[in-house]
Amino acid sequence: MPETVLYDYWRSSAAYRVRIGLHLLGLPFRAVPVDLTAGQQRGPDNLARNPQGLVPVLEIDGLRLTQSLAILEYLDETRGAGWLPGDAAARAEVRAMAHAVAMDTHPVCNLRVAQHAVSLGATMEGWMRHFIPLGLAGLEGLMQRHAGGRFSHGDGVTLADLCLLPQIYNARRWGVDLAPFPRVAEVAAALEALPAFQAAHPDRARPTP
Repeated sequence: MPETVLYDYWRSSAAYRVRIGLHLLGLPFRAVPVDLTAGQQRGPDNLARNPQGLVPVLEIDGLRLTQSLAILEYLDETRGAGWLPGDAAARAEVRAMAHAVAMDTHPVCNLRVAQHAVSLGATMEGWMRHFIPLGLAGLEGLMQRHAGGRFSHGDGVTLADLCLLPQIYNARRWGVDLAPFPRVAEVAAALEALPAFQAAHPDRARPTP
């Protein structure tokens, strides 16, 4: 069976999501680092893998997959992960929370966007501390609708949770106060206790010098 390979950057939120998914499924994989700070994502090798010049790229089942949510939904569909509920309305709710992170908050805090903002006069810290709390405020409201469960949507890990914890890592990295987001913080703490989430943490994915 072909080896599963993840082209990864240790601090990439999108790659972090996929690492969580792979660990939850117990799928062994080889991580190949792509250094975003050195511009390796724009090099010919990575562009051949992903014409968008981004990470992650997952090579699995003879395929080369890009975009973290597309990768996670592929894994969910082919491995029976259960990250999306069986009910159509519940699936829409889970996707809304996942998209609030991955499609609304993350894109404006992406390295290439933030670096361009800095080139126009913003500071990296100011940019992150403005947009991350905005995103978390909306997510908090969505998650409060499901405050009775252990995780973002009930008592089982869903796609929303795979998106949440990487965003919390970034929030802490940039000194964002989580006190105004009690439901977000509560779920994050529950997720941080799970071995698969611990195994995917950036500190464990960081390449050794």
